[in-house]
Amino acid sequence: MTFYEIDKEDEELIKIALSKLESNFDDKKYNYTVGTAIRCKNGNVYSGVNCDGIHGSCAEYITMGIAISAGEREFDTIVAVHKDFPNKVIAPCGNCRQMLIEYCPDIKVILNDYENKLVKVGIKDLLPFACL
Repeated sequence: MTFYEIDKEDEELIKIALSKLESNFDDKKYNYTVGTAIRCKNGNVYSGVNCDGIHGSCAEYITMGIAISAGEREFDTIVAVHKDFPNKVIAPCGNCRQMLIEYCPDIKVILNDYENKLVKVGIKDLLPFACL
């Protein structure tokens, strides 16, 4: 597994995701509990929150849809955040990993390692042997 250095742009991406979650957090009715920010290769950043319900949608799906709807097609880095996780960063679920590898097989993902240190890895490292 290849680890990439967390830089100031990555730290800013985490702050953007946290800000999006904090400004939309609602634990009573809609349960927006995860925020996501994605940085495109051109430097544009998009953010979103999950939509909960009987067929809820993860924040990564929502944010990817926002970026694609804005015309983006090349993605650099993504992060998901949750207020109760170490460093407030949460790894993408299996469905999100599959979506990410299909839409952007070279994207990097910020997450916690086994010692709860922030790291950045390629999506292919999180979903080895994926069918593309």
